Amino acid sequence: MFRVSGDTFKNIRVYWLAFVAYWGIILFGYDTGIAGGVVSQAYFEKSFGLVNADGSINKSKDTEVSSNVVSVLQAGAFFGALGSAPISAWLGRKLTLIGFTVIFAIGAILTTVAGGSRGIAYIYGGRVISGFGIGGISAVAPAYVSECSPKNVRGRITGCFQIMVAIGVMISYFINLGVGLHMASSPNVWRIPSGFQLVPAGIMCLGLFTVKESPRWLASKGRVAEGIANLAYLRREPYDSDEVRLEFAEIEAAIREEQEARKGLGLKEAFFGKGNFVRFVIAFVIFLLQQWSGQNSVGYYAPQIFSSIGYSGTTNSLLASGIYGIVKVLATTLFVFFFVESLGRKASLFISAMGMGITFFIIGAILKTHPVVTPPPGQSAPPPAPSSKGMAAMLYIYVCFYSMGWGPLPWVYVSDIFPTRTRHYGLAVGSGSQWLWNFVVAKVTPTLEADLGFKLFMMFATINIGGMAVFSLFLPETKGRSLEEMDIIFGSVSAESREAFIERALDHKEITSQRSIDNKI
Repeated sequence: MFRVSGDTFKNIRVYWLAFVAYWGIILFGYDTGIAGGVVSQAYFEKSFGLVNADGSINKSKDTEVSSNVVSVLQAGAFFGALGSAPISAWLGRKLTLIGFTVIFAIGAILTTVAGGSRGIAYIYGGRVISGFGIGGISAVAPAYVSECSPKNVRGRITGCFQIMVAIGVMISYFINLGVGLHMASSPNVWRIPSGFQLVPAGIMCLGLFTVKESPRWLASKGRVAEGIANLAYLRREPYDSDEVRLEFAEIEAAIREEQEARKGLGLKEAFFGKGNFVRFVIAFVIFLLQQWSGQNSVGYYAPQIFSSIGYSGTTNSLLASGIYGIVKVLATTLFVFFFVESLGRKASLFISAMGMGITFFIIGAILKTHPVVTPPPGQSAPPPAPSSKGMAAMLYIYVCFYSMGWGPLPWVYVSDIFPTRTRHYGLAVGSGSQWLWNFVVAKVTPTLEADLGFKLFMMFATINIGGMAVFSLFLPETKGRSLEEMDIIFGSVSAESREAFIERALDHKEITSQRSIDNKI
């Protein structure tokens, strides 16, 4: 007979906290995926003046508006992510998330009410404000969840970040598909996708009132009693239990170590100290390459990309986009739970880059030899040709390779290589690079797709193999290495001097231990 042990639901409050906070990550994925489908809808193009008098699309205007609607979100997110660190250090994780969620909701409302006398400026403004909220949420929510999770489930819970992003993107594709099928001739083509954002935002905002503040943040502010009480609540243990006292002592010790490590740390030493500069270069370049891998271009503009390979018509392109979203969720889930620790960082990044490059070269070659014929305005879209189906299959295989390496691993790798003393600077550089190049790629993709045709896929393939695969070969492997070993790998200290220091520490500990025994005797 099945029996439930006393520890089965021990971490139920931590899982609830993660469930609440990760609605923000679903929002992050949803908001990045929704715009490309909205701007491809015929009624949207007609309502905002993107159609010529003869019924054809004004290509230059359509490209400009598409790139603006998608990219202004990243512009806002860049500043939201940068501002989140000092705000969350001041207000705490919980209040910061509530504040950013409210800001996001204001932007979503502005985007929803656009149309008629309220022109495209409402969408631009709403997307910038929503982006600011999303940037803050995406930076604070994972840290909040990580700080509240016990060691034995922290990896499992924090590893769900990329999965939640993929789920949000997938939902956005199917919302666009449903609206395109059933409400294609009304303002609902942008109002429902935009208004739907308020549902997860509302769930998250209300849910945050049911969870506790991070014990680690409370400890950093000297609010010890409240921190212990929150930790005891999250662990479902008595306030004075040994387990809670020991874990809180570890939290306080770690905070003191970080404060001591950062004492007197200036920008010059942080960036140009021995063995440091190369780590910052890696943090910047790895996100630059990730953003230029082609995934964001496909993810943000999936309907347009699928149209460019022969999936003409709103229904065809949106359905193909939805399937792409499902494949990405499944591939990311499989990798995070089963392969992330078995392959190693370096091998995963190399295999991922080679796979992406090969699939893009195949797509480019097929598109060159089997060019897509666009139906004239007013004519129904033909079913996709066999060559188009082949290219779509390659895109689905492409996202599997992306999800096994260059999707989730850059954040893991950057977290691995920095010591405590400079980690906050390293993660800031990585985050800044990610949002900067995210914005650039979102802004230029419609222009590149319109001007390059099949050469767009050749360009991404060259970056994948010539840039990303080669770059990964020069990266040191960090799997199974301690943070202390990173200093040896990057030349901050020599292996000999580190070993000598460890030996001295051990000798000192043995002498101290012997004296203690002698005193007892």
